[in-house]
Amino acid sequence: MALIPLKIPPGVYRNGTEYQSTGRWFDANLVRWFENTLRPIGGWRKRSSSQMTGSCRALLTWRDNSGDRWIAAGTHSKLYAMNEAGTLKDITPTSFTVGIADAATKTGYGYSTYGNFAYGVARPDNGTVTPATTWSLDTWGEYLIGCSDSDGKLYEWQLGFSTPTLAAAITNAPTGCQALMSTAERFIFALGASSNPRLVKWCDQENDTVWTAAATNQAGDFELQTVGSLKAGKKVRGINLLFTDVDVHTATFVGLPYVYSFEKAGSGCGLISSQAVAAIDTAAMWMSTSGFWMFDGYVKPLPCDVSDYVFQNMNYNQVSKVYAVHNSKYGEVWWFYLSSASNEVDSYVIYNYRELHWNIGSLSRTAGTDRGVYLQPLMVSSDGYIYEHEVGYAYDGGSVYAESGPYEIGVGENIVSVRQVIPDEQTLGEVQISFKSRMYPTSTETTHGPYPASQPTDVRFAGRQVKVKYTGAVLEDWRVGVNRFDVVTMGKR
Repeated sequence: MALIPLKIPPGVYRNGTEYQSTGRWFDANLVRWFENTLRPIGGWRKRSSSQMTGSCRALLTWRDNSGDRWIAAGTHSKLYAMNEAGTLKDITPTSFTVGIADAATKTGYGYSTYGNFAYGVARPDNGTVTPATTWSLDTWGEYLIGCSDSDGKLYEWQLGFSTPTLAAAITNAPTGCQALMSTAERFIFALGASSNPRLVKWCDQENDTVWTAAATNQAGDFELQTVGSLKAGKKVRGINLLFTDVDVHTATFVGLPYVYSFEKAGSGCGLISSQAVAAIDTAAMWMSTSGFWMFDGYVKPLPCDVSDYVFQNMNYNQVSKVYAVHNSKYGEVWWFYLSSASNEVDSYVIYNYRELHWNIGSLSRTAGTDRGVYLQPLMVSSDGYIYEHEVGYAYDGGSVYAESGPYEIGVGENIVSVRQVIPDEQTLGEVQISFKSRMYPTSTETTHGPYPASQPTDVRFAGRQVKVKYTGAVLEDWRVGVNRFDVVTMGKR
Protein backbone atom coordinates (compact mmCIF):
# COMPACT_ATOMS: atom_id res chain seq x y z
CA MET A 1 0.00 0.00 0.00
CA ALA A 2 1.57 3.28 -1.19
CA LEU A 3 -0.10 6.47 -0.03
CA ILE A 4 0.51 9.54 -2.18
CA PRO A 5 -0.47 12.87 -0.49
CA LEU A 6 -2.31 15.24 -2.82
CA LYS A 7 -0.59 18.46 -1.78
CA ILE A 8 -1.78 21.27 -4.04
CA PRO A 9 -0.77 24.87 -3.27
CA PRO A 10 -3.61 27.42 -2.89
CA GLY A 11 -4.97 29.39 -5.82
CA VAL A 12 -5.79 28.72 -9.47
CA TYR A 13 -3.17 28.56 -12.22
CA ARG A 14 -4.58 28.86 -15.74
CA ASN A 15 -1.97 30.29 -18.08
CA GLY A 16 -0.86 28.47 -21.21
CA THR A 17 -1.89 24.83 -21.59
CA GLU A 18 -3.80 22.64 -19.17
CA TYR A 19 -0.74 20.46 -18.64
CA GLN A 20 1.20 23.51 -17.42
CA SER A 21 -1.12 23.55 -14.39
CA THR A 22 0.30 20.20 -13.25
CA GLY A 23 0.19 20.06 -9.47
CA ARG A 24 -1.94 23.23 -9.26
CA TRP A 25 -5.65 24.05 -9.17
CA PHE A 26 -7.04 24.62 -12.67
CA ASP A 27 -10.70 25.55 -12.20
CA ALA A 28 -12.91 26.73 -9.35
CA ASN A 29 -16.24 28.29 -8.53
CA LEU A 30 -17.56 29.83 -5.31
CA VAL A 31 -14.64 28.55 -3.24
CA ARG A 32 -11.57 30.18 -1.72
CA TRP A 33 -8.25 29.17 -0.24
CA PHE A 34 -7.66 30.81 3.10
CA GLU A 35 -5.21 29.93 5.86
CA ASN A 36 -4.07 26.79 3.99
CA THR A 37 -7.50 25.19 3.57
CA LEU A 38 -10.00 24.92 0.74
CA ARG A 39 -13.44 26.16 1.77
CA PRO A 40 -16.62 27.65 0.25
CA ILE A 41 -17.06 31.38 -0.01
CA GLY A 42 -19.93 32.83 2.00
CA GLY A 43 -23.36 32.94 0.41
CA TRP A 44 -25.71 35.90 0.04
CA ARG A 45 -29.17 37.20 0.88
CA LYS A 46 -31.21 40.18 -0.28
CA ARG A 47 -30.71 43.45 1.56
CA SER A 48 -33.21 45.40 -0.55
CA SER A 49 -36.77 44.30 -1.20
CA SER A 50 -37.25 46.82 -4.00
CA GLN A 51 -35.74 46.49 -7.45
CA MET A 52 -33.77 49.37 -8.90
CA THR A 53 -34.50 50.71 -12.36
CA GLY A 54 -31.57 50.58 -14.76
CA SER A 55 -28.18 48.90 -14.67
CA CYS A 56 -26.32 49.66 -11.44
CA ARG A 57 -22.65 50.60 -11.91
CA ALA A 58 -21.77 52.22 -8.57
CA LEU A 59 -22.36 51.48 -4.89
CA LEU A 60 -21.30 53.41 -1.76
CA THR A 61 -21.90 53.09 1.98
CA TRP A 62 -21.33 55.75 4.65
CA ARG A 63 -22.45 57.09 8.04
CA ASP A 64 -23.91 60.53 8.60
CA ASN A 65 -23.06 62.77 11.57
CA SER A 66 -25.75 61.07 13.66
CA GLY A 67 -24.25 57.63 13.06
CA ASP A 68 -27.06 56.50 10.74
CA ARG A 69 -25.94 54.23 7.90
CA TRP A 70 -26.70 54.82 4.24
CA ILE A 71 -26.30 53.09 0.90
CA ALA A 72 -26.16 54.94 -2.43
CA ALA A 73 -26.46 53.28 -5.84
CA GLY A 74 -26.22 54.76 -9.32
CA THR A 75 -27.76 53.17 -12.41
CA HIS A 76 -27.68 54.41 -15.99
CA SER A 77 -31.06 56.07 -15.42
CA LYS A 78 -31.42 56.69 -11.65
CA LEU A 79 -29.67 57.63 -8.42
CA TYR A 80 -30.87 55.83 -5.28
CA ALA A 81 -30.38 56.05 -1.52
CA MET A 82 -31.28 53.33 0.96
CA ASN A 83 -31.50 53.60 4.75
CA GLU A 84 -30.67 50.99 7.38
CA ALA A 85 -34.21 49.64 7.29
CA GLY A 86 -33.79 48.71 3.61
CA THR A 87 -36.13 51.36 2.23
CA LEU A 88 -35.01 52.35 -1.26
CA LYS A 89 -35.63 55.95 -2.36
CA ASP A 90 -35.27 57.49 -5.80
CA ILE A 91 -33.19 60.68 -5.37
CA THR A 92 -32.47 61.23 -9.07
CA PRO A 93 -31.88 64.95 -9.81
CA THR A 94 -34.55 66.61 -11.90
CA SER A 95 -31.95 67.78 -14.43
CA PHE A 96 -30.32 64.36 -14.85
CA THR A 97 -29.63 63.12 -18.37
CA VAL A 98 -30.28 59.39 -18.72
CA GLY A 99 -27.33 57.35 -19.98
CA ILE A 100 -27.03 53.92 -21.61
CA ALA A 101 -27.10 50.46 -20.04
CA ASP A 102 -24.73 48.87 -22.55
CA ALA A 103 -21.67 50.17 -24.33
CA ALA A 104 -22.33 51.17 -27.93
CA THR A 105 -19.58 50.40 -30.40
CA LYS A 106 -19.16 50.45 -34.16
CA THR A 107 -16.24 48.01 -34.23
CA GLY A 108 -18.08 44.83 -33.26
CA TYR A 109 -20.46 42.42 -34.95
CA GLY A 110 -22.69 44.13 -37.52
CA TYR A 111 -20.33 47.03 -38.17
CA SER A 112 -19.81 47.76 -41.88
CA THR A 113 -21.20 45.62 -44.71
CA TYR A 114 -21.36 41.85 -44.84
CA GLY A 115 -18.13 40.28 -46.11
CA ASN A 116 -16.12 43.50 -45.86
CA PHE A 117 -13.49 41.87 -43.60
CA ALA A 118 -12.01 38.38 -43.44
CA TYR A 119 -13.86 35.96 -41.15
CA GLY A 120 -12.11 35.56 -37.78
CA VAL A 121 -9.92 38.63 -38.25
CA ALA A 122 -10.39 41.60 -35.92
CA ARG A 123 -11.82 44.68 -37.60
CA PRO A 124 -9.69 47.83 -37.83
CA ASP A 125 -9.72 50.10 -34.79
CA ASN A 126 -11.44 52.95 -36.56
CA GLY A 127 -14.80 53.05 -34.82
CA THR A 128 -16.01 54.94 -31.76
CA VAL A 129 -17.11 53.42 -28.46
CA THR A 130 -19.56 54.99 -26.03
CA PRO A 131 -19.07 53.22 -22.68
CA ALA A 132 -21.89 51.95 -20.51
CA THR A 133 -22.94 54.67 -18.08
CA THR A 134 -21.07 54.61 -14.78
CA TRP A 135 -21.41 56.77 -11.67
CA SER A 136 -18.59 57.86 -9.39
CA LEU A 137 -19.87 58.28 -5.82
CA ASP A 138 -18.17 59.78 -2.78
CA THR A 139 -18.99 61.69 0.39
CA TRP A 140 -18.57 65.38 1.21
CA GLY A 141 -18.76 65.37 4.97
CA GLU A 142 -22.02 63.55 5.65
CA TYR A 143 -23.47 64.42 2.25
CA LEU A 144 -23.44 62.22 -0.86
CA ILE A 145 -21.82 63.56 -4.03
CA GLY A 146 -21.87 61.88 -7.42
CA CYS A 147 -21.27 62.22 -11.13
CA SER A 148 -22.57 60.14 -14.02
CA ASP A 149 -20.14 60.07 -16.94
CA SER A 150 -22.98 60.34 -19.47
CA ASP A 151 -24.56 63.33 -17.69
CA GLY A 152 -21.40 65.21 -16.69
CA LYS A 153 -22.79 67.29 -13.79
CA LEU A 154 -21.67 67.14 -10.15
CA TYR A 155 -24.54 66.43 -7.76
CA GLU A 156 -24.97 66.59 -3.99
CA TRP A 157 -27.59 64.93 -1.79
CA GLN A 158 -27.98 66.54 1.63
CA LEU A 159 -29.78 63.58 3.22
CA GLY A 160 -33.47 63.97 4.09
CA PHE A 161 -35.43 60.72 3.77
CA SER A 162 -38.85 61.45 5.17
CA THR A 163 -39.57 63.87 2.33
CA PRO A 164 -38.76 63.35 -1.37
CA THR A 165 -35.51 65.32 -1.21
CA LEU A 166 -33.59 64.87 -4.46
CA ALA A 167 -29.93 65.30 -5.26
CA ALA A 168 -29.17 68.67 -6.87
CA ALA A 169 -26.41 70.06 -9.04
CA ILE A 170 -23.60 71.67 -7.05
CA THR A 171 -23.67 75.43 -7.51
CA ASN A 172 -20.94 76.78 -9.84
CA ALA A 173 -19.44 73.31 -10.34
CA PRO A 174 -18.06 72.48 -13.80
CA THR A 175 -20.11 70.42 -16.23
CA GLY A 176 -19.04 67.95 -18.89
CA CYS A 177 -17.21 65.85 -16.26
CA GLN A 178 -16.30 62.17 -16.39
CA ALA A 179 -15.94 61.49 -12.66
CA LEU A 180 -15.34 63.04 -9.25
CA MET A 181 -13.56 62.28 -6.02
CA SER A 182 -13.36 63.87 -2.58
CA THR A 183 -9.79 64.22 -1.34
CA ALA A 184 -8.56 63.75 2.23
CA GLU A 185 -7.73 67.47 2.26
CA ARG A 186 -11.44 68.35 1.78
CA PHE A 187 -11.45 69.30 -1.89
CA ILE A 188 -13.68 67.89 -4.62
CA PHE A 189 -11.86 66.91 -7.82
CA ALA A 190 -13.87 67.14 -11.04
CA LEU A 191 -12.13 64.79 -13.48
CA GLY A 192 -12.32 65.36 -17.23
CA ALA A 193 -14.01 68.66 -16.40
CA SER A 194 -15.50 71.07 -18.94
CA SER A 195 -15.51 68.30 -21.59
CA ASN A 196 -11.69 68.26 -21.53
CA PRO A 197 -10.69 64.62 -20.91
CA ARG A 198 -7.35 65.68 -19.36
CA LEU A 199 -8.54 68.54 -17.14
CA VAL A 200 -8.73 68.32 -13.34
CA LYS A 201 -10.66 71.07 -11.55
CA TRP A 202 -11.08 71.41 -7.81
CA CYS A 203 -13.19 73.58 -5.54
CA ASP A 204 -12.02 75.74 -2.67
CA GLN A 205 -11.10 73.83 0.46
CA GLU A 206 -14.29 72.86 2.33
CA ASN A 207 -16.39 75.02 0.02
CA ASP A 208 -17.86 73.13 -2.94
CA THR A 209 -19.61 76.20 -4.40
CA VAL A 210 -16.36 78.07 -5.19
CA TRP A 211 -14.61 76.75 -8.32
CA THR A 212 -12.96 79.87 -9.79
CA ALA A 213 -9.37 80.37 -8.66
CA ALA A 214 -8.62 83.63 -6.84
CA ALA A 215 -6.08 85.02 -4.40
CA THR A 216 -8.59 84.51 -1.60
CA ASN A 217 -9.28 80.79 -2.17
CA GLN A 218 -7.60 77.50 -3.08
CA ALA A 219 -9.73 76.51 -6.06
CA GLY A 220 -7.81 75.65 -9.19
CA ASP A 221 -7.31 73.40 -12.21
CA PHE A 222 -4.58 71.46 -13.96
CA GLU A 223 -4.39 69.80 -17.36
CA LEU A 224 -2.55 66.49 -17.22
CA GLN A 225 0.16 65.83 -19.78
CA THR A 226 -1.33 62.65 -21.20
CA VAL A 227 -2.87 61.27 -24.36
CA GLY A 228 -5.44 59.46 -22.23
CA SER A 229 -8.84 60.39 -20.85
CA LEU A 230 -9.50 60.63 -17.12
CA LYS A 231 -11.59 57.75 -15.81
CA ALA A 232 -11.42 57.72 -12.00
CA GLY A 233 -9.68 58.90 -8.85
CA LYS A 234 -8.83 57.00 -5.65
CA LYS A 235 -7.45 58.03 -2.28
CA VAL A 236 -4.61 56.02 -0.79
CA ARG A 237 -2.77 57.02 2.34
CA GLY A 238 -1.04 60.38 1.78
CA ILE A 239 -1.73 60.66 -1.96
CA ASN A 240 -4.47 60.89 -4.58
CA LEU A 241 -4.31 58.65 -7.64
CA LEU A 242 -5.80 59.81 -10.95
CA PHE A 243 -6.42 57.15 -13.59
CA THR A 244 -6.77 57.62 -17.33
CA ASP A 245 -7.35 54.87 -19.86
CA VAL A 246 -3.61 54.80 -20.69
CA ASP A 247 -1.67 55.94 -17.60
CA VAL A 248 -1.75 56.88 -13.90
CA HIS A 249 -0.94 60.22 -12.21
CA THR A 250 -0.54 61.35 -8.62
CA ALA A 251 -1.93 64.53 -7.06
CA THR A 252 -0.17 65.60 -3.87
CA PHE A 253 -1.36 68.47 -1.68
CA VAL A 254 1.34 71.16 -1.39
CA GLY A 255 -0.69 74.20 -0.30
CA LEU A 256 -0.66 77.67 -1.81
CA PRO A 257 0.10 78.93 -4.38
CA TYR A 258 -0.17 75.71 -6.47
CA VAL A 259 -2.35 73.74 -4.01
CA TYR A 260 -1.66 70.40 -5.76
CA SER A 261 1.41 68.94 -7.41
CA PHE A 262 0.78 66.50 -10.27
CA GLU A 263 3.14 63.81 -11.54
CA LYS A 264 2.85 60.86 -13.88
CA ALA A 265 3.30 57.64 -11.91
CA GLY A 266 3.06 55.00 -14.64
CA SER A 267 2.47 54.52 -18.37
CA GLY A 268 0.78 51.74 -20.32
CA CYS A 269 -1.30 50.78 -17.28
CA GLY A 270 -4.54 52.73 -17.66
CA LEU A 271 -7.91 51.55 -16.36
CA ILE A 272 -9.93 49.11 -18.42
CA SER A 273 -13.07 50.74 -16.93
CA SER A 274 -13.79 53.58 -14.55
CA GLN A 275 -14.72 51.14 -11.73
CA ALA A 276 -11.92 48.60 -12.24
CA VAL A 277 -9.76 49.90 -9.35
CA ALA A 278 -9.91 49.13 -5.62
CA ALA A 279 -8.08 51.07 -2.89
CA ILE A 280 -6.80 49.17 0.17
CA ASP A 281 -5.54 51.98 2.44
CA THR A 282 -1.86 52.15 1.46
CA ALA A 283 -2.20 50.66 -2.02
CA ALA A 284 -4.46 50.41 -5.04
CA MET A 285 -4.97 47.52 -7.46
CA TRP A 286 -6.62 47.68 -10.85
CA MET A 287 -7.33 45.90 -14.10
CA SER A 288 -5.95 47.31 -17.33
CA THR A 289 -6.09 46.05 -20.90
CA SER A 290 -2.40 45.25 -20.36
CA GLY A 291 -3.01 43.08 -17.28
CA PHE A 292 -3.24 43.75 -13.55
CA TRP A 293 -1.36 46.56 -11.79
CA MET A 294 -0.84 47.95 -8.32
CA PHE A 295 0.41 51.13 -6.65
CA ASP A 296 2.10 50.93 -3.26
CA GLY A 297 4.28 54.00 -3.64
CA TYR A 298 5.23 52.97 -7.16
CA VAL A 299 3.22 51.65 -10.10
CA LYS A 300 4.17 48.07 -10.93
CA PRO A 301 2.65 45.10 -12.75
CA LEU A 302 0.86 42.47 -10.68
CA PRO A 303 1.89 38.98 -11.92
CA CYS A 304 -1.26 36.96 -12.53
CA ASP A 305 -1.65 33.16 -12.64
CA VAL A 306 -4.93 33.35 -14.58
CA SER A 307 -4.36 36.26 -17.00
CA ASP A 308 -4.56 33.99 -20.06
CA TYR A 309 -7.93 32.66 -18.96
CA VAL A 310 -9.37 36.08 -18.07
CA PHE A 311 -8.18 38.19 -20.99
CA GLN A 312 -8.81 35.55 -23.67
CA ASN A 313 -12.35 35.04 -22.38
CA MET A 314 -13.55 38.65 -22.13
CA ASN A 315 -16.17 40.65 -24.03
CA TYR A 316 -14.04 43.66 -24.95
CA ASN A 317 -17.00 45.54 -26.40
CA GLN A 318 -18.43 45.82 -22.87
CA VAL A 319 -15.31 46.22 -20.70
CA SER A 320 -16.70 49.52 -19.37
CA LYS A 321 -18.80 47.31 -17.04
CA VAL A 322 -15.80 45.77 -15.21
CA TYR A 323 -16.09 46.47 -11.47
CA ALA A 324 -13.58 45.97 -8.62
CA VAL A 325 -14.65 45.20 -5.05
CA HIS A 326 -12.39 44.96 -1.99
CA ASN A 327 -13.17 42.16 0.47
CA SER A 328 -10.96 43.18 3.41
CA LYS A 329 -11.92 40.30 5.72
CA TYR A 330 -10.09 37.81 3.50
CA GLY A 331 -7.56 40.17 1.94
CA GLU A 332 -9.11 39.87 -1.51
CA VAL A 333 -9.81 42.14 -4.47
CA TRP A 334 -12.58 40.88 -6.76
CA TRP A 335 -12.95 41.99 -10.37
CA PHE A 336 -16.32 41.25 -11.94
CA TYR A 337 -16.15 41.07 -15.72
CA LEU A 338 -17.99 39.76 -18.79
CA SER A 339 -17.03 36.50 -20.45
CA SER A 340 -16.82 36.59 -24.24
CA ALA A 341 -20.23 34.92 -24.58
CA SER A 342 -22.04 37.38 -22.32
CA ASN A 343 -23.32 40.95 -22.64
CA GLU A 344 -23.52 41.42 -18.85
CA VAL A 345 -21.16 40.72 -15.97
CA ASP A 346 -21.10 36.96 -15.31
CA SER A 347 -17.57 36.13 -14.10
CA TYR A 348 -15.03 37.12 -11.46
CA VAL A 349 -11.31 36.94 -10.85
CA ILE A 350 -9.86 37.34 -7.34
CA TYR A 351 -6.43 38.30 -6.08
CA ASN A 352 -5.63 37.44 -2.47
CA TYR A 353 -2.99 40.03 -1.57
CA ARG A 354 -2.29 38.52 1.86
CA GLU A 355 -1.54 35.00 0.64
CA LEU A 356 -0.54 35.98 -2.94
CA HIS A 357 -2.71 33.70 -5.05
CA TRP A 358 -5.49 33.99 -7.66
CA ASN A 359 -8.97 32.55 -8.04
CA ILE A 360 -11.78 32.48 -10.62
CA GLY A 361 -15.50 31.75 -10.83
CA SER A 362 -18.91 32.73 -12.13
CA LEU A 363 -21.21 35.28 -10.49
CA SER A 364 -23.27 38.17 -11.84
CA ARG A 365 -22.63 41.31 -9.76
CA THR A 366 -22.56 44.73 -11.39
CA ALA A 367 -21.36 46.80 -8.40
CA GLY A 368 -20.23 46.31 -4.82
CA THR A 369 -18.57 47.72 -1.73
CA ASP A 370 -16.54 46.37 1.19
CA ARG A 371 -17.73 45.70 4.72
CA GLY A 372 -17.10 48.37 7.34
CA VAL A 373 -20.14 50.61 7.49
CA TYR A 374 -22.22 47.43 7.21
CA LEU A 375 -21.15 44.11 8.73
CA GLN A 376 -20.82 42.35 5.37
CA PRO A 377 -19.87 43.32 1.82
CA LEU A 378 -22.77 44.56 -0.30
CA MET A 379 -23.17 43.80 -4.00
CA VAL A 380 -25.78 44.44 -6.67
CA SER A 381 -27.21 41.75 -8.94
CA SER A 382 -27.81 42.33 -12.63
CA ASP A 383 -31.57 42.45 -11.97
CA GLY A 384 -31.20 45.44 -9.62
CA TYR A 385 -31.28 44.06 -6.06
CA ILE A 386 -28.75 44.79 -3.31
CA TYR A 387 -27.37 41.69 -1.58
CA GLU A 388 -25.40 41.07 1.60
CA HIS A 389 -22.50 38.72 0.89
CA GLU A 390 -20.47 36.32 3.04
CA VAL A 391 -23.73 35.36 4.77
CA GLY A 392 -24.66 31.68 5.13
CA TYR A 393 -23.96 29.19 2.34
CA ALA A 394 -26.83 29.53 -0.13
CA TYR A 395 -25.83 30.26 -3.74
CA ASP A 396 -29.07 30.36 -5.77
CA GLY A 397 -28.24 26.95 -7.20
CA GLY A 398 -24.63 27.74 -8.11
CA SER A 399 -22.16 24.85 -8.17
CA VAL A 400 -19.41 25.01 -5.53
CA TYR A 401 -16.23 23.20 -6.59
CA ALA A 402 -12.47 23.20 -7.13
CA GLU A 403 -10.74 21.09 -9.78
CA SER A 404 -7.03 20.46 -10.06
CA GLY A 405 -4.87 20.38 -13.13
CA PRO A 406 -3.26 17.08 -14.19
CA TYR A 407 -1.54 15.38 -11.28
CA GLU A 408 1.27 12.97 -12.21
CA ILE A 409 0.64 9.67 -10.43
CA GLY A 410 2.68 7.51 -12.81
CA VAL A 411 6.46 7.66 -13.04
CA GLY A 412 7.75 7.81 -16.63
CA GLU A 413 5.63 5.49 -18.79
CA ASN A 414 4.19 3.53 -15.88
CA ILE A 415 0.43 3.30 -15.37
CA VAL A 416 -0.86 3.58 -11.83
CA SER A 417 -4.04 2.11 -10.41
CA VAL A 418 -5.78 4.16 -7.71
CA ARG A 419 -7.72 1.92 -5.32
CA GLN A 420 -8.70 4.16 -2.41
CA VAL A 421 -8.73 7.77 -1.30
CA ILE A 422 -8.07 8.69 2.32
CA PRO A 423 -10.10 11.90 2.80
CA ASP A 424 -8.93 14.82 4.92
CA GLU A 425 -12.05 16.80 5.75
CA GLN A 426 -13.24 18.78 8.73
CA THR A 427 -16.52 16.83 8.68
CA LEU A 428 -16.55 13.65 6.61
CA GLY A 429 -19.18 13.55 3.87
CA GLU A 430 -19.62 17.31 3.28
CA VAL A 431 -17.62 17.12 0.03
CA GLN A 432 -17.91 14.72 -2.90
CA ILE A 433 -14.82 13.63 -4.84
CA SER A 434 -14.56 12.86 -8.55
CA PHE A 435 -11.63 12.15 -10.86
CA LYS A 436 -10.64 12.46 -14.50
CA SER A 437 -7.88 10.16 -15.70
CA ARG A 438 -5.95 10.03 -18.97
CA MET A 439 -2.77 8.56 -20.43
CA TYR A 440 -1.35 11.66 -22.14
CA PRO A 441 -1.90 15.43 -21.79
CA THR A 442 -4.15 15.61 -24.88
CA SER A 443 -5.70 12.14 -24.85
CA THR A 444 -9.34 11.42 -24.03
CA GLU A 445 -10.34 11.86 -20.40
CA THR A 446 -12.35 9.32 -18.44
CA THR A 447 -14.50 10.57 -15.56
CA HIS A 448 -14.85 8.56 -12.35
CA GLY A 449 -17.35 9.41 -9.63
CA PRO A 450 -18.51 11.46 -7.86
CA TYR A 451 -17.86 9.41 -4.75
CA PRO A 452 -19.44 10.17 -1.37
CA ALA A 453 -16.56 10.43 1.08
CA SER A 454 -15.99 7.64 3.60
CA GLN A 455 -12.91 6.58 5.56
CA PRO A 456 -11.43 5.27 3.32
CA THR A 457 -13.26 5.88 0.00
CA ASP A 458 -13.10 2.97 -2.44
CA VAL A 459 -12.37 3.97 -6.05
CA ARG A 460 -11.14 2.07 -9.08
CA PHE A 461 -9.35 3.72 -11.99
CA ALA A 462 -5.98 3.79 -13.70
CA GLY A 463 -3.89 6.25 -15.68
CA ARG A 464 -0.65 8.21 -15.84
CA GLN A 465 -2.21 11.45 -14.74
CA VAL A 466 -5.37 12.35 -12.88
CA LYS A 467 -7.38 15.46 -12.06
CA VAL A 468 -9.31 15.61 -8.81
CA LYS A 469 -12.48 17.64 -8.25
CA TYR A 470 -14.04 18.51 -4.90
CA THR A 471 -17.71 19.52 -4.97
CA GLY A 472 -19.62 20.81 -1.98
CA ALA A 473 -22.30 18.25 -1.09
CA VAL A 474 -23.96 20.37 1.61
CA LEU A 475 -24.56 24.08 2.13
CA GLU A 476 -22.16 24.27 5.05
CA ASP A 477 -18.78 25.76 5.93
CA TRP A 478 -16.72 22.70 4.97
CA ARG A 479 -12.93 22.32 4.84
CA VAL A 480 -10.65 20.17 2.70
CA GLY A 481 -7.03 19.54 3.66
CA VAL A 482 -4.54 17.04 2.17
CA ASN A 483 -6.20 13.88 0.80
CA ARG A 484 -4.10 10.79 0.03
CA PHE A 485 -4.25 8.19 -2.78
CA ASP A 486 -3.68 4.48 -2.21
CA VAL A 487 -1.96 3.47 -5.46
CA VAL A 488 -0.41 0.40 -7.12
CA THR A 489 2.02 0.62 -10.06
CA MET A 490 0.84 -1.53 -12.97
CA GLY A 491 3.79 -1.10 -15.33
CA LYS A 492 3.75 0.16 -18.92
CA ARG A 493 0.65 0.21 -21.04
